[in-house]
Amino acid sequence: MLCKALAHPARVQLLRYLAAYGACYFGSLTDVLPLAPSTISQHVTILKQAGLILGSADEQRVCYCVNPERLEQFKQLIGSL
Repeated sequence: MLCKALAHPARVQLLRYLAAYGACYFGSLTDVLPLAPSTISQHVTILKQAGLILGSADEQRVCYCVNPERLEQFKQLIGSL
């Protein structure tokens, strides 16, 4: 699941952005890539399903951030190859 989640360059770019800038709302993620918000939403969903990012909702928006434990697991898996 982890490798599949990072198999698309848009998802890698989203993960890099979140790792560099910390938490942000979905609206900020739509500024990262020249893609339709619906397409970005699909990529975010895949990253969430893989556990690489977390989303916390406030009253009207969702704030996303990297899941550091899961990212570390991925790094260890790749490093052990």
